[in-house]
Amino acid sequence: MSVKAMMATILQNQLTSRGVHSLIRTARRSWSLIEHLRELELNLAAREIADDREPH
Repeated sequence: MSVKAMMATILQNQLTSRGVHSLIRTARRSWSLIEHLRELELNLAAREIADDREPH
């Protein structure tokens, strides 16, 4: 599963668990969660790059 697919799944699950069914009505609360997920995405991408550079 790609990083983007994982992030989309996590975002969808988090929003659903918080009772969010529409981003329009709850955009303010959603933005902080989206920012957190972006940081997580960057960290996962950095790990992938680091793993690819390690000799096997």
